[in-house]
Amino acid sequence: MMKMMIFGRSSFKPRLLLVVAAALVAGIVGLLGLQNSFPTGCIMTYMYPTYVPLPAPANTSVSKYGLFLYHEGWKKIDYELKLVQLSGVPVLFIPGNGGSYKQVRSLAAESDRAFNGGPLEESFYQSGVLTNEEGSFEENGIKRVNDIDGKDMNALRKQYYNHLDWFAVDLDGEHSAMDGRILEEHTEYVVQAIHRILDRYKESLEARSKNMANFATLLPKSVILVGHSMGGFVARAAVVHPGLRRHAVQTVVTLSSPHLSPPVATQPSLGYYFSRINWAWRKGYSSRKHPGLRSSLSTLSLSHVVVVSIFGGARDYQVRSKMASLDGLVPSTHGLSIAAPGMLNVWLGMEHQSILWCNQLVVQVSHTLLQMIDQKTGQPFSSPSRRLATFVRSLRSPLPQMLGWMSRSQIPEISQLARKPAVVSPNEDGYSTYSCSNSIKWPDESHEKDLFIETYAVTILAMDGRRRWLDIQKLGSDGRDHFVLVTNLVPCLGIRVHLWPERGSKEGFSVNQRVLEVTKKMVQLPAGPAPRQIEPGRQTEQAPPSGVLFLSSEDLQGFRFITLMVAPRPILSGRPPPAASMAVGQFYKPSEGRHTLPPFWIASTILGHKDVQLVENHPLLVNLTLSLSTGVLPVKMEMKTASCGIRNSVFANEDPGDLEHTSLCKLRCFPPVALVWDPLTGIAVIPNFFSETIVVDSSPALWSARRGSRETTVAILVDPLCAYNIRMSASLPSAATRFLLVHGLEIAGFAVAILLFTLMQQARAWELDYPVPSVLASMEYNLRLPFPFIYLSMIPLIIYTTLEIANSESTSSFASFVLVSIACYGFATGAVAILATLSQIILYIAASVHFFVKRRCMGWIQRVNAQIPSRVSNQLNVCSSLWVLGSIRSRPLFAVMVLSILLVFFVHPALGLIVVVLVHTCNCYLALYRFPSTTE
Repeated sequence: MMKMMIFGRSSFKPRLLLVVAAALVAGIVGLLGLQNSFPTGCIMTYMYPTYVPLPAPANTSVSKYGLFLYHEGWKKIDYELKLVQLSGVPVLFIPGNGGSYKQVRSLAAESDRAFNGGPLEESFYQSGVLTNEEGSFEENGIKRVNDIDGKDMNALRKQYYNHLDWFAVDLDGEHSAMDGRILEEHTEYVVQAIHRILDRYKESLEARSKNMANFATLLPKSVILVGHSMGGFVARAAVVHPGLRRHAVQTVVTLSSPHLSPPVATQPSLGYYFSRINWAWRKGYSSRKHPGLRSSLSTLSLSHVVVVSIFGGARDYQVRSKMASLDGLVPSTHGLSIAAPGMLNVWLGMEHQSILWCNQLVVQVSHTLLQMIDQKTGQPFSSPSRRLATFVRSLRSPLPQMLGWMSRSQIPEISQLARKPAVVSPNEDGYSTYSCSNSIKWPDESHEKDLFIETYAVTILAMDGRRRWLDIQKLGSDGRDHFVLVTNLVPCLGIRVHLWPERGSKEGFSVNQRVLEVTKKMVQLPAGPAPRQIEPGRQTEQAPPSGVLFLSSEDLQGFRFITLMVAPRPILSGRPPPAASMAVGQFYKPSEGRHTLPPFWIASTILGHKDVQLVENHPLLVNLTLSLSTGVLPVKMEMKTASCGIRNSVFANEDPGDLEHTSLCKLRCFPPVALVWDPLTGIAVIPNFFSETIVVDSSPALWSARRGSRETTVAILVDPLCAYNIRMSASLPSAATRFLLVHGLEIAGFAVAILLFTLMQQARAWELDYPVPSVLASMEYNLRLPFPFIYLSMIPLIIYTTLEIANSESTSSFASFVLVSIACYGFATGAVAILATLSQIILYIAASVHFFVKRRCMGWIQRVNAQIPSRVSNQLNVCSSLWVLGSIRSRPLFAVMVLSILLVFFVHPALGLIVVVLVHTCNCYLALYRFPSTTE
């Protein structure tokens, strides 16, 4: 019977052969894609670490875990003296699955450098602000919307008011992602560590007071928790632990941590623990008195806690963006989810482990934590709104709000320019949200050099100290009611932008002439490498833009002119600096630059690339909407300059080659910048956008996926006076790699289901005393069985999906779920068929070799048995006659069942499954071993 089970009708049918071939090709291509390294652009972080152990209290039992204090420096220190000198803000680092407490060294070292070096240089760009949803709640009975920080938070700090004391828990490198009980043990110890840290500060203050004068140091009331991977979930679990002191934790920062569900649910206890903790968090932020009302949040148990989730984006395949999101757990008034590609001064996607040492991200997080320290108390702000505003201001880019990619309720009120106008005069006393500081003085220039622009676009290629006037009423006609400006000049220092109700006089500015400055409304862009000047005085390539300014029709309403004032060029050593100054502005109509690419159009690029042409005088902002998410099908985009406004020059008649044409256009056109938007992962900025594969971490196959996540928006800032050719092609290797990494768990689940269906077919045949089909025959039958059902259920869905595609709309969530599920099912079927065939071949070869060797060595075995003493043989017979061994030999399946049940319930379910699989493999091997003997 075993022979029939293995060698039944095992030939490949055409249907199964097609599935196996497709799975084999996709698997090979996807695995080859994994071998390609992804340059992250991260800079390594260096440090001189010292880990000071904190002794456990005398009344506690010895634990297998430990607690350490980090010290930065290469000199040896006295551990006891270091503990006595504790006076900073306590921060506790919690490592993730299999992590080490030493992973705190990057964050702790950069925090020490940030405190000693002082705050970052003053930025004249617009900072992130709270949206209406994030800021619309009552705090201490006073409603505050977006003005919670005021001028005190926007003011430039000259120094930080206290340093950070970094602690780290040693969790013995345990794999917390595999067992819920381990997570509970880690949570218990983290709660003990928090209490131990707070008590240690009190002990240190008492020790210093005995030996020195009494310091007026305020004891910390809370500990900031920073967790990586599963450590972030442990941090959240510690916050809702019943044994935690009241308000002992008020700020939680997680790095690539799963929040909604475990990455791999290997045990029921893991999913149960996640559900229990998430239920406690939802209950902690829900209203007791008035369910659903946000006004009573200040009376809840978690109203004082602010949570920030930072994740790596599409490069992190272990914890996807959907898992790291706080949606549904923490309200927007107390939580912030942000991807590393959209973080200020970071702009990089990164892998799961690199988020701990990537210097760009570590530096930004360190300065953000230091900015939360209040000058009066030396501890973090007690107000959760101020802490959240600090994170938003320091981490989130305002680009999505400026481009209108957020919902209308998420747009902050202060984005409107209806503020007190600034008085532009020698003695300027007015104040505007986007005005430059009065301390910034420019050299007085004659207003006779003012230029009046008569075209929709204006280009500035040098710091000439002139002011350009643009008539809004004239140039903003014909629907061109939006204005955009890109430049590499620093706001306030290199360029200033004003809105005028009327033109000023030539003699100067009247004291009563009121205008509105919008210079600091400019948003920062990550600039690419600056061009180098070949010869002194010779023109260089255009510099990449480092800032962009958007003014909508509402912003321009009530004003007549826009002025672009450029600072005079500085003189260095008697020679001018390289000509790398650039500013390009344009009045444009938003509908002209929008292009929607339907799914069929994108899918057809698999067979061959397709082009999108941008002729000269096109909008500076080109918006491409890909109706098929690049999280499923990555798209490679290449931009080539077709012309650069030189048709009337002498070069047009000389027909220069590609090299000369490219070099000439680099002198004329600034490098494009791409802004990629996905509702789940946020924004990603790509400078010097000439060739790049667009990939986002969307989840269109999930039931909870939002409709916007099934499309990708790519906004490109390009020179309007140059023509471009955008070549797009879908990459099958990238798509196969992305599919395997994103849907690997679904494929594994389908593979288990296919094996169970196969065993069901074989068990049914065995029960009816029919010939037992092989694994391949059962799989082929499974492929044939659901076809009548598929015809009935899929035809309406296919018709609905076709109508949506014809209307250039994204497919529905159900359609995406079914299509991805069918693809996963097909790939799992092919993978199981390949695995069954390979295992059959390997076992057959092993059995044949075993049979051949046994026949050749039979004589040698008989001679060895003859030499065994009779006493040893009798002892072996006695042992074999024991009741236990006899029962096992007579009923091996019963013994395997008992062993598997014990392992499943008392050790781990995976071990029980491994025993069953090994026994089944052994039976297959024995059947194959007997097969050659019967055939001969």
